[in-house]
Amino acid sequence: MPVITEIEDLKRLYKRRVPKMFYDYAETGSWTEQTFRENSSDFDDIRLRQRIAVDMAGRSTKTTMVGQEVAMPVALAPVGLCGMQAADGEIKAARAAEKFGVPFTLSTMSICSIEDVASHTKAPFWFQVYTLKDDEFMKRLFARAKDAKCSALVITVDLQIMGQRHKDLKNGLSAPPKFTLASMLNLATKVPWGLEMLQTKRRFFGNIVGHAKGVTDPSSLSSWTAEAFDPSLDWERIKQFRSWWDGPVILKGILDEEDAKKALDVGADAIVVSNHGGRQLDGALSSIRMLPRIMDAVGDKIEVHLDSGIRSGQDVLKALALGARGTMIGRAFVYGLGAMGEAGVTRALQVIHKELDTTMALCGERDVANLGRHNLLLPADFTTRWT
Repeated sequence: MPVITEIEDLKRLYKRRVPKMFYDYAETGSWTEQTFRENSSDFDDIRLRQRIAVDMAGRSTKTTMVGQEVAMPVALAPVGLCGMQAADGEIKAARAAEKFGVPFTLSTMSICSIEDVASHTKAPFWFQVYTLKDDEFMKRLFARAKDAKCSALVITVDLQIMGQRHKDLKNGLSAPPKFTLASMLNLATKVPWGLEMLQTKRRFFGNIVGHAKGVTDPSSLSSWTAEAFDPSLDWERIKQFRSWWDGPVILKGILDEEDAKKALDVGADAIVVSNHGGRQLDGALSSIRMLPRIMDAVGDKIEVHLDSGIRSGQDVLKALALGARGTMIGRAFVYGLGAMGEAGVTRALQVIHKELDTTMALCGERDVANLGRHNLLLPADFTTRWT
């Protein structure tokens, strides 16, 4: 077993084990992938302030996210197709998150269904929905999430129209996948992955097939996905979705301070500063660069989380020090899932926790609640370079 000391170690194992089309799905940004790259590289522009001679005994990374106690301020982000990164992937990731004490967010476009995950876990998980046209389907989806005792609803608001992801198009990655000759040949080289997939019955979109109108089998998925997303989405529609759910609602996909202010008006309990991992509007600023502006606009009125670009516990600390209450990781846990299944997700969480705890101590802090801009050194133009 290789020694895993950083997320990059898991990524290398993941790339070797998982078919290229699913690796590329996780590692794809839209268009030139500028925003995808800068989501991570912009963290490197932020420096940390070292402090010494501070009592570091009794450190704690515990806090709350939307009222839920967490072992550290990190939630597993909603990621579609996790069940193709590893057999029963959503169940494995949810179990790892439950044992670690952090939230797991199930995507609507998951392979394992809401009911599958609920039957294999004890802790409530979060459920993510897209803003789809079909009210009947959406209401049933909300009801299923409520029956599964999901503790928060995450509404993705930045996917009215899908950004162009060149790698996915070339690989035939769609719903359902359209396998090319190259992808079929690559699949044949991933024997351990293939053997696991042969042993599970969960290979299709469990929240869609058999639940959406006209989608009775995988072959009928394509036309549904082409028509399901609502390009006419507006704030009134988001407010309507909010009224259908009586628990905490998190709006994911906020990247502008004016949109953050509007999120207050629709009754959101939290927002996630996110650009969909660089998979939508290429050329947009990174999430971490936009975070200070959004915190200045609404940070004292609503709980703010940060998503997109986090690959380490130091990244988590930087987001918290800039004001975020919590963070979401997507690719970081997917690397672990694809590399080693449930154990890999656990290892990813352990790595991030270790890095967060150690960095916090070296910055002179004993509690994540005390992190702030005093722990950072920012470039003079970090928030003003782009105006």
